[in-house]
Amino acid sequence: MSKTRILVLGATGQVGKLISDNLKNDSSLELVVATRNKEKIDQLASTYGQAVYIDLDKPQTFAPALKGINRLFLLTGYSVSMLVQSKTVIDAAITAAVEHIVHLGVYSEQWNCTAPHFAWHQMIEVYIKNSPLKWTFLHPNCFLQNLTAFSVISQGKLRWYTTKPCGWIALEDVGESAACILREGPDKHHAREYWFSTESLDVYKLADVLSEVTGTRVTAVPRPPGFFIPDMGSDPKTIDPYFFSVAESCQQIEDGRMSYIGNVRDDVPVLLNRNGLTVRKWADIHKAELIKLATGQSGKDMNWGKSV
Repeated sequence: MSKTRILVLGATGQVGKLISDNLKNDSSLELVVATRNKEKIDQLASTYGQAVYIDLDKPQTFAPALKGINRLFLLTGYSVSMLVQSKTVIDAAITAAVEHIVHLGVYSEQWNCTAPHFAWHQMIEVYIKNSPLKWTFLHPNCFLQNLTAFSVISQGKLRWYTTKPCGWIALEDVGESAACILREGPDKHHAREYWFSTESLDVYKLADVLSEVTGTRVTAVPRPPGFFIPDMGSDPKTIDPYFFSVAESCQQIEDGRMSYIGNVRDDVPVLLNRNGLTVRKWADIHKAELIKLATGQSGKDMNWGKSV
């Protein structure tokens, strides 16, 4: 009996790497990881067993990468291009007779979302639901890794673009949960939607937790949502619509239209038989990096753009 072949997109990114790391030692399946960087294929193959080239902006690369694949983890770029990328990958997966697709979406608890990138993900999921593919959707809330990946913590300050509570989730939990779903497959997870929002904290409480864990006073510096684009320091005419959507999302969280972003709704226990990581537990894991950020030793500059 042949083994189930699983293709993970975005293996060089944070989520894709976590999923791949969770699956790579499972002898019951064949893991294939994908990259758009041809120079990394050999390195990835050495780490994960099999690696293929795929460029989401080049549909002609899809068929070779999807050949013989049974289950697909779909993650596309954070830009308006995600619409075409997702549609064409889904079409190619159908042609390649992929059985099951696991899609990483957003925390869209209300069907009538008006924030653009939330609506984009909803449109992608409607397209998947109306395809012959079996499917599972993941709905993560605010990633805790956003605190370290972007310049929002620096020199004792935590910048955030809403004062309202947000639900937080560790990428480690999303990665392990996605790996579980891909491993167990559609017999258990078809037509299921899983939500990831472990703990709800506003920017002030978040700063308190980070202060306690790092031993360095971190002060909350809430910014008006309208400052997000100026703080990026880029010409608005050249910015992808996705970033305007982030600013719009922050505005809708602040004015209450997207108040559900502050909800706790966590399926980590359902999938992994354990609780999701709290903000404090996650911060303990990333303590060294957070200390560097909080004390200004990371080299990241919090003062984006021209706004002050």
